[in-house]
Amino acid sequence: MKDIVSHIRQPVEKHLLQFEQKFEQAVYSDVYLLNKITKYVIKRKGKQLRPLLVFLSTKMWGDINDQTHTAASLIELLHTATLLHDDVVDNSNERRGFFSVYALWKSKATVLVGDFLLAKGLLLSVQNKSYQLLEIVSDAVREMSEGELLQLDKSRKLDITEKVYYEIISKKTASLIAACCASGCASTVSDEKIIQEMKKLGYLIGIAFQIKDDLLDYTPSEITGKPTGIDIQEQKMTLPVIYSLQKASANDRKKMIGIFKNYNEDADKIKWMIDKVIELGGIEYAQQKMKEYHNAAIELINTFPDSDAKESMKLLIRYTIERNK
Repeated sequence: MKDIVSHIRQPVEKHLLQFEQKFEQAVYSDVYLLNKITKYVIKRKGKQLRPLLVFLSTKMWGDINDQTHTAASLIELLHTATLLHDDVVDNSNERRGFFSVYALWKSKATVLVGDFLLAKGLLLSVQNKSYQLLEIVSDAVREMSEGELLQLDKSRKLDITEKVYYEIISKKTASLIAACCASGCASTVSDEKIIQEMKKLGYLIGIAFQIKDDLLDYTPSEITGKPTGIDIQEQKMTLPVIYSLQKASANDRKKMIGIFKNYNEDADKIKWMIDKVIELGGIEYAQQKMKEYHNAAIELINTFPDSDAKESMKLLIRYTIERNK
């Protein structure tokens, strides 16, 4: 998988390296604590899939320029801010296998750093007169907030239908990937129709990406060799569970809901629920839906002009459903 990501990055590799330097400059502060925390965050940024999406989306339609770097920085600033705030909301002590900022510096510092990053994003947009990019990314952050609140409301009532599930993940996950594709494209072209097509592509990729995340909960852990069941522990209604609840007998459905609500930390009961989801075809159904969104994304991107960036984007779309974490 590491080789695939390296191959995907090739058409925009030098721009990604430049971006790392520019982003570090964008978040610099003379305040020691703020600088210490932002450096800690930057060192644990992961595979840089969001900037990669921005640069590939630009390269598919034109040349990467200063506005492209602004778009990538804006996405990362606003997204990182939302992650910091999420960790406070969720009391999360871990982020990507490391201690979260919340765990190390507690809620007050974490919220303030998130606010700082939001302000930096706004200033970056205004200073570069990147108002269209700001609108695209701000709209995504609005959708992400709505998606989180919708999930919170529905999870309490345990009445998430498949339709509501897609509404939640479209807002919560896919909206940001759509913003990456749209803002990257908008940094080099002015044709609104093309920008909207790229936004649609991002939504398709994002939904496939989230369904894959749902399925990873049923993939055996490298440590234990067993499915983790973390989503069940965190009371997240994912597609395999939603489908299985629809197919379950009245007794099994009642037991599954009981585990979900009251026994989500009981390892034996979680195992029973995982086995039941598999038995009822929840995994197969989610895989089928994931492939449908993947195929729709490939079908759409095949209508775009050929380029090295387009081939890398197609490989990235494949990566979203084949990754193992």
